[in-house]
Amino acid sequence: MIAGIDYSLTSPGVCVCTSDMFSYDNCDLFFLSNRKFHDGSFGNITGFPYPDSYTTDEQRYDILSNWTMTILNQYDITHVYIEGYAYNATGQVFNIAENTGVLKHKLHKAGIPFTVIAPTVVKKLATGKGNANKELIYESFLNETSCDIKDTLSPKQKKVGNPTSDLVDAFYICKFGYLQGSSAEVPVDPVCSQTHS
Repeated sequence: MIAGIDYSLTSPGVCVCTSDMFSYDNCDLFFLSNRKFHDGSFGNITGFPYPDSYTTDEQRYDILSNWTMTILNQYDITHVYIEGYAYNATGQVFNIAENTGVLKHKLHKAGIPFTVIAPTVVKKLATGKGNANKELIYESFLNETSCDIKDTLSPKQKKVGNPTSDLVDAFYICKFGYLQGSSAEVPVDPVCSQTHS
């Protein structure tokens, strides 16, 4: 089993492929949200309340990585794929890096190999364009799966936002991992894609 993770400080998304055939129906998806109506199951998607019990950044990173590891530990995960950093990102870039570093450390300690893939690779896999926006990626997801998770999770949102975009990204990150193990051609950015064990 493989997992794709769109990791962030505010709304991480996890996709686990539970079969040797990749499809939306063969994936379990998980996310965190601070909206109460997101707490629960929506088909193969499960939402959890965002933790608010932390008092320091370090405690927050620990809680988020523990949540992720708890999900992974429910499965016999053989490899994890994580979206890498967007190098033109602004804001809390150091906090994002520290947060992701804690998760990578826990994966390493658990003996779960992981591969970091560039955001442009994920976008190109989904849409054919390495600079695609969230709307275009979601449009590709809709065409591929016929599953309007935005309407289910955030019916009042006009634009594609969290948690929908995080789950869609996690889905394509997981799909990338699945294709890596098959004979299919996948886009690769050798500068940004690194495997760790």
